[in-house]
Amino acid sequence: MKDEKNEMDSEAVRQKVRDGYGQIAQQGSERRGGGKCCCGPSPAQVEKLAQHIGYSADELAALPEGANIGLSCGNPNALAGLQPGEVVLDLGSGGGFDVFIAGQKVEASGRAIGVDMTPEMLTKARKNVAAYRQRTGLDNVEFRLGEIEHLPVADASVDVVISNCVINLSPDKPQVWSEIARVLKPGGRVAVSDLALLKPLPPAVAENVEALIGCVAGAVMVSETERMAQEAGLVEIGLNGKSAYIDGMVDWQDPLYEKIRTHLPAGTKPSDYITSLEITARKPAAGCCCGGQC
Repeated sequence: MKDEKNEMDSEAVRQKVRDGYGQIAQQGSERRGGGKCCCGPSPAQVEKLAQHIGYSADELAALPEGANIGLSCGNPNALAGLQPGEVVLDLGSGGGFDVFIAGQKVEASGRAIGVDMTPEMLTKARKNVAAYRQRTGLDNVEFRLGEIEHLPVADASVDVVISNCVINLSPDKPQVWSEIARVLKPGGRVAVSDLALLKPLPPAVAENVEALIGCVAGAVMVSETERMAQEAGLVEIGLNGKSAYIDGMVDWQDPLYEKIRTHLPAGTKPSDYITSLEITARKPAAGCCCGGQC
């Protein structure tokens, strides 16, 4: 009965996320005017945020219209160091923002695959494929419907897994890390930008649905992220916190972070609790054992 209850609770979380991101896909960044918050800024600040976290003006200019809806908390493409010919998988690909950028980096000989569980996001991304082909001359991206805990991707078929502000939303993060390890080729690598906790959130924040959809309430401690990646069999794990991202969202008066701030103890700020975390890791090469570097 306990496993059945846990699964019911997990599905309830997934449904809240589907509903929230389905509305975001339909309304775009203008959702903020209706009180629906996520981890992106207001419409006028979307491009500014992307440049702030490392996306170049050329990368942004080449994107199909509407692909960038301000849901990033880092730049996994830059972190991944993608090379021509590689197969890259984006977990929680949304409107296709990172997939379209990755596709240009891996060029015609490579492939960029996005997986998202929200049908409205998938529809939005797929509608942008034609514009991507026209702008780049490339036919190397695709979008699949699926949960990141159960990836619709073959074993050992991906060179690089990326994700941008998504894994924290999962109600079963250990399973996500296991799936990452499963789909990576031996020697394949991980480049994830996510939100993580430096210390536990106050209950009033952790229980807030808007904070969940905004990639905050589902975040776990940095040390727990490292443990889950290790238990999945990944090695060379790197963790780099960037709390300046959180301070920037507060400075821009992002509605979600403004609300979080009102629930924090006096004298504290969101970046005391939350950080944007760059996570890198690698799947051991074939023949390696015991976490070796071979």
